[in-house]
Amino acid sequence: MVYGPKPYTLNTELLEGQSLPSDVYRWALAIEYNGAAFHGFQAQKSGVATVQHSLELALSKVADEPIKIICAGRTDTGVHATNQIVHFDTHAVRKDRAFVFGTNTHLPASVVVRWSKAVQGNFHARFSAHARTYRYVICNSYVRPALAHDQLSWQRHPLDESLMQQAAMHLIGEHDFSSLRASQCQAKSPVRTIHHIHIQRRGDLVILEIQANAFLHHMVRNIVGVLMEVGMGEQPISWVPEVLAARNRCEAADTASPAGLYLVHVAYPDHFDLPEALPGPHHIYDEIGGFAG
Repeated sequence: MVYGPKPYTLNTELLEGQSLPSDVYRWALAIEYNGAAFHGFQAQKSGVATVQHSLELALSKVADEPIKIICAGRTDTGVHATNQIVHFDTHAVRKDRAFVFGTNTHLPASVVVRWSKAVQGNFHARFSAHARTYRYVICNSYVRPALAHDQLSWQRHPLDESLMQQAAMHLIGEHDFSSLRASQCQAKSPVRTIHHIHIQRRGDLVILEIQANAFLHHMVRNIVGVLMEVGMGEQPISWVPEVLAARNRCEAADTASPAGLYLVHVAYPDHFDLPEALPGPHHIYDEIGGFAG
């Protein structure tokens, strides 16, 4: 039996007092992608197209060695991101530009590296994050959209965004979100803390922004489904706390489409000094973060 410190393995969260080997470097990247072309973020044994698989192939070519990445949050099939954060460890010595422009050369058009940064060994894309922000974009018009149809959800029935906002206030804070997670969710605890939910309308677009410490499987899409029921007048505002209290997925609404969902920001402690970026989605928002038009 071997005693002593646990040996270091690539991409792991370092133990207290542990550091990266002198010939290993940790990098963080911000990734933007259109999830419509992928079967989710996480690589799968079946070999179907995923964001992780595409990114690891491209990074491996730049680093000239096999690269495995860790992400801040695994997005589902059809879900997009403007600022997904990943990290990886490598023996390769490269400049920032190499892991941006070099990697982008080998990526499909639906995925792009926005920035890269060498980070401290104790940075971990998942475990160092203290908040995640998603935006959900609904095209609320009588006729379905043709442009960006795979990047917007569509609801033909009129939505009252003010009622949705009032209903959303019942979800703020720490709650048991059992009613609003997928039946196959593997999280050990259904308790999460929502920091804010903001809902606004810009023309035919209704946009929901939600920030929490972490999310359960399908949690955002199930919340949107519930709030749309209120927005259409199918349920009263008082129904939302009843759904929460039931702790039963069957008591909530249908899961909203993945097409309108974007991971737009992951928050980390300031000492990691990661680059700031507008949340997006950038084909809808203008350069100061508001909606164009």
